[in-house]
Amino acid sequence: MNRNHAVAATKMSQLLLMQLRPRLFSTTSHFASRSSIMGPSKIPMDTTIGTARVLAMHARNWSAHASDLGTNKKEDNDQKAVSSYWGIAPPSLTKADGSAWKWNCFRPWEAYEADTSIDMKKHHKPVTWNDKIAFGIVQALKYPTHFYFQKKHIHHAVLLETVAAVPGMVGGMLLHAKSLRRFEQSGGWIKALLEEAENERMHLMTFIDVYRPKWHERALVFAVQGVFFNAYFLAYLASPKLAHRITGYLEEEAVNSYTEFLNDLEKGVMEDMPAPAIAIDYWCLPQNSTMKDVVRVIRADEAHHRDLNHYASDIQCGGHELKEYPAPIGYH
Repeated sequence: MNRNHAVAATKMSQLLLMQLRPRLFSTTSHFASRSSIMGPSKIPMDTTIGTARVLAMHARNWSAHASDLGTNKKEDNDQKAVSSYWGIAPPSLTKADGSAWKWNCFRPWEAYEADTSIDMKKHHKPVTWNDKIAFGIVQALKYPTHFYFQKKHIHHAVLLETVAAVPGMVGGMLLHAKSLRRFEQSGGWIKALLEEAENERMHLMTFIDVYRPKWHERALVFAVQGVFFNAYFLAYLASPKLAHRITGYLEEEAVNSYTEFLNDLEKGVMEDMPAPAIAIDYWCLPQNSTMKDVVRVIRADEAHHRDLNHYASDIQCGGHELKEYPAPIGYH
């Protein structure tokens, strides 16, 4: 009986092999090269074990072949499959000269020419207790950072921009939530503050092209941003006019820091270098621009953010709400 069962099993496996032969024993060069290592002819086909070994070997070959094909076609098909499924096709953008637009972090219509004629020395004198508290907070934050970075201007700029992009995002987020709760418009201030946050983030993207922070600097950014985000969030909830005044004074210090940066570049204390490509496209700078040109336009942006936040604080100090005054959208 055992012999009869073995013969029956062998016949069944052979029939199964005949059905699967067109799939498993492909005549492509891929399978031929793999089968040459251990061809089916070297395994006796009159046993169940031999048949099973052949099936297993070719199944492995087929799996590897399918995996290879999937890898080769993945880059071609993934983007098409995703965009065709959702009906969203990635835009094909070009610059004015017809060359391909390579930045995904901003679009050509978001580029602009910075107004560097703005007054860099403007200062809001602290008069009220609100102003004095805001000014004192900024001065308390200023000295530790200057002591830590000293003349490492690019290192300082990287940390500065990771913090400077927080107030606009927090303010815009809270105004957005307020607009939804009260069923009222915001006077464009949501967009203006988010625009400020995005502009500050682009400053960071520019400096990241020049310098990559070390692990301890990344840890410092993580800690400072975590503390500052939550502190500013609570400050804005408690007193938006105080929060905007703090940001105004922070931007004044940013202008001063970039002025020192620019002075050292002009004096030759720091080596000037070609402007990053992302900065040339974002600020519409000439192709032969250098880091001095980049610092000038970034400093101008910070001066505009300074004015916007002091203006927002003045509106609220006067007993008004931001929505009563149209926001200076695109002011930077």
